[in-house]
Amino acid sequence: MNNDVIDHWDMCIQCRACEDVCPSGVPYGNLIEKTMSQVSKSRKTSILTKVVNWLLLRRILTDQIILSGLVGTMRIYQKTGMHKLVSVLKVLHLIPGNLGSLHDSMPRISDKFFSADGQTYHPFGEPKKTVGLLSGCIMPLINGPEMRSAIRVLTRNGVKVVVPKEQGCCGAIHSHVGDLVKARDMARRNIDAFLSKDIDAVLSSSAGCSTRMKEYGELLKDDEVYIDKAKQLEYKVKDINEFLYELPIDPPKGRLESNVTYQDPCHLAHTQKIRSQPRELLKLIPGLNLIEMRNSDRCCGAGGTYVITQHKMSLNLMDDKMKTIEETGAQIVTTGNPGCWMQMNRGTQKTNMSVEVKYVTDLLDASYQAERIQNEPETEGTSFNESAWEEERLELRSQWEKRPGDRRKRRDR
Repeated sequence: MNNDVIDHWDMCIQCRACEDVCPSGVPYGNLIEKTMSQVSKSRKTSILTKVVNWLLLRRILTDQIILSGLVGTMRIYQKTGMHKLVSVLKVLHLIPGNLGSLHDSMPRISDKFFSADGQTYHPFGEPKKTVGLLSGCIMPLINGPEMRSAIRVLTRNGVKVVVPKEQGCCGAIHSHVGDLVKARDMARRNIDAFLSKDIDAVLSSSAGCSTRMKEYGELLKDDEVYIDKAKQLEYKVKDINEFLYELPIDPPKGRLESNVTYQDPCHLAHTQKIRSQPRELLKLIPGLNLIEMRNSDRCCGAGGTYVITQHKMSLNLMDDKMKTIEETGAQIVTTGNPGCWMQMNRGTQKTNMSVEVKYVTDLLDASYQAERIQNEPETEGTSFNESAWEEERLELRSQWEKRPGDRRKRRDR
């Protein structure tokens, strides 16, 4: 395998649109993964590059404590203003390569991380369903508040949420770069973590993660010990939008007056064939006007590590996506994948567009909270406490936990 072939495959963003439109149903995703495994073995790299790749893929991504520490340091770097200062001075742009551009487009680090500590979130009353939630690797650090929004939507609709402590990265990034050995290790870890729990489904708020988990059977087809377990888990895995649509949810009543558009994550649309469900959920929210985006299922350019390895092409795709978002005139663009969320936030920073990037569950959660506020009776001379919804929730939870005969441990995060 020569450099021309390697360069050709490196340019593939692995959006799997080819698989979606193939009339013969060729499983390009599986073929690409196996090809990237050969590419990674044939690639000639320096010792330093090999060490960096090993640290990132084998040590940092697979250990949430180390990853949290690294991202926590990045958060301090942002909070102290150093990130903004370095970006303004463009010091890193003096170094050849993409380091300066990557630095400037660093995503916002959330103030409070989400962590998988074995906690359980209970609904009020008897649960309709019990689900396991994949925390993942990057999303709980970048999208901590958004993950809590998703959990509030689930518990609001009578779903008990279990977050296994033993879980880890789904292995998608490892698959994309051809490290199938580590991807299989991560798959086995998650299979053990979730199958040990008495749950009806395994949910992910990340389209890339749910796609990877739905294909654990193919990944472990030669593993006699785990193949049946992998298929058992596959059957339970659901994208959170898919699950909420099928539940079905209690339609929120709080009005959110805004124009909104939806960006289809590649792996959600092309691989899982989930297109209508997120849109139908958005249509349930009073006041939202859903405007369809041109080429909504065309890749935004994130592509896992693609934004780093093929930075120029990634930015070109991002620019195209931002133009189509601008055409809609929407104030909010929604999606269902952290890579898309980060990429479109980069786009709003670059273009100075006044567009908010949200997950579908963010808007559902906002509508449920607005429902509580709008139902609050107005009293002359008394201002409404905007935190009343949260205070009432905590009070009801306290009453629920103290009811006679209940000794189950509960944890309010």
